[in-house]
Amino acid sequence: MPLRPLLLRILFAGLAALIGLVFALPLLWFLLAPFNARAELGLAVPDPFTLGNFAKAFENGFAMRALLNSLIQSVGGVALVTAAATLAAYAMSRAPVPGKGAITYLLLLFSSVVSGSAAMVPIFLIVSAIGLVDTHIAVILVFAGGLLPTAMFILRDFIDGLPRTYEESALVAGASPLRAFFDVALPVIRPGVVVVAVWAFVQIWGSFLIPFVLLRSESRMPAALAIYSYYSEAGTPVVTLLSVYAVVYSAPVVALYLFVSWKFGFRFFGGIKS
Repeated sequence: MPLRPLLLRILFAGLAALIGLVFALPLLWFLLAPFNARAELGLAVPDPFTLGNFAKAFENGFAMRALLNSLIQSVGGVALVTAAATLAAYAMSRAPVPGKGAITYLLLLFSSVVSGSAAMVPIFLIVSAIGLVDTHIAVILVFAGGLLPTAMFILRDFIDGLPRTYEESALVAGASPLRAFFDVALPVIRPGVVVVAVWAFVQIWGSFLIPFVLLRSESRMPAALAIYSYYSEAGTPVVTLLSVYAVVYSAPVVALYLFVSWKFGFRFFGGIKS
């Protein structure tokens, strides 16, 4: 190999390694800080090494209960979004609805534009009018309504790629439309359903604004709000405890990703039930 291309390759590899190291250092601190008795921002290696930070962090009953609240809200929202989006996307793909493409894009457009703080005042007024303020149900319904258009858009692509002949064959064989959906279509579009479920879980688990506006009781606050209980009265973070809670808070998302990777791999396959 000529010298010039070789030098360029070495230079490129060194530059890529340097950039990777810059991005890896905060992650390394994030993983090591919970085991560091002093957990200073400039100190990566635990000195001294300790597990006492975990014991102190877990003494915060409010923050520990908030993890359960986040799980309730996330699982409830995922179940509602996944079920509703699957049925709605299937209907939009298969039913002869005039202008169904425009309807899908309009829903996606409005859910993207009218979101966040711009939508919270009317959302709060609606939730207050039906008497659901300070309830898990309100948080779940608001999340489901916000995520549903995008979930429908994602799933419709999967369903459009499913040949109609699959379901037609099942109908000819005597299956009802409902059984054709559950035994033929649903197993094949399962990768899309899993994608939507993981995406919805991450969106709900890490959300701050909606629970902050709709909830009042400490007993219902999610972890995204409870993490601020590891700040001092002066507003400065207690780094040793905050780092522990950040790791615990991130663990369910990482565990979900690892489970999906183990269960399905990076290649998703569907299958038709016999």
